[in-house]
Amino acid sequence: MTDQAAGQPGRRPTMVDVARAAGVSLKTVSRVANGVPTVRPDLAERVRAAMSELGFQRNNVAANLRSGQATATIGLIILDLANPFYSTIAAAAAAVAERFDTQLITASSGWEPSRERELVLDLCERRVDGLIIVPTGDDQSYLRPEIERGTPAVFIDSPPAGCQADTVVIDNRTGTRDIVRRLLAEGHRDIGVITDSLNDFTMSERLAGAAEALEEAGADPGRHFMRIYSDCPHTAGDAVAAMLDARDPPTALFCGNNRILLGAVEELARRRTRLRLAAFDDFEFARLLPHPVTVVGYDTRALGRLAAELVFRRLNGPRSAPANYLIPTYLVDRGMDPVPGWADPPARPAPQGGA
Repeated sequence: MTDQAAGQPGRRPTMVDVARAAGVSLKTVSRVANGVPTVRPDLAERVRAAMSELGFQRNNVAANLRSGQATATIGLIILDLANPFYSTIAAAAAAVAERFDTQLITASSGWEPSRERELVLDLCERRVDGLIIVPTGDDQSYLRPEIERGTPAVFIDSPPAGCQADTVVIDNRTGTRDIVRRLLAEGHRDIGVITDSLNDFTMSERLAGAAEALEEAGADPGRHFMRIYSDCPHTAGDAVAAMLDARDPPTALFCGNNRILLGAVEELARRRTRLRLAAFDDFEFARLLPHPVTVVGYDTRALGRLAAELVFRRLNGPRSAPANYLIPTYLVDRGMDPVPGWADPPARPAPQGGA
């Protein structure tokens, strides 16, 4: 018996390979693979021996497609499996899928648009019943034909570009506007804002929220704005250092996410100084930070839970226009009093006539 697929590395053996190796027809192989009892025992044994030697595995997805059945799978594409934000979303979505006796297939795009496209299209080839996607890049038009064929798709954290689908996003603008208003109410007028450029939609919304609050108060909305090109705490620390070393440094700082916040706290610890800190994204160990900070919190599990529920709602209900859902935010104080010996920044009086 000869392994006809052996000369092609990476190719999975097919029924054609099995039929050739066993010296039988393709129809006979199909009957054996599907457990049809009418195949002669000697032929069935030859087919099973060929399957074993070639490492053939029955494609259950394809079998379900031929029979018109659903595959009982949905796909989830996130950016970084190691990030607690995305792993929490995955856990919440998996819990919903389990309620519907469905398996969740999770993969990470690693912030690479080409990888996102490759993974999504691979899941479509596997005929998953629905998709949940945290997009990266600015073009999801490749998914439009699949959505038009009826595959439900829900986008988390950012809306898609180039196709229409349900979206579940955090209320980034309102959360940032609320926290900057808190800083303004405390008397701060020189407020630094640091964001990154990895997620344009999210950070654009947060920048807009900060600008709205500053404009309401009659403050210059672009006076202390800075954008970094990674989410590395070290890079964020360098940005904080540049702000503090300026001739007219801010008295308060809003960090666009928790990675930037960590860089800010590290830089302040290095300098043994204080600065009023605020940030978007609560996280598990925020209460242990050696510096008081106010953060914008939200229910991360709600992102994954609602997205998965929307997929099954689309699968089990009539088609309707895509909808947008906002996850509300709230403010919470975290961190501890600073280490003794840290200095307060020099106070500057607020300008007269301001809000």
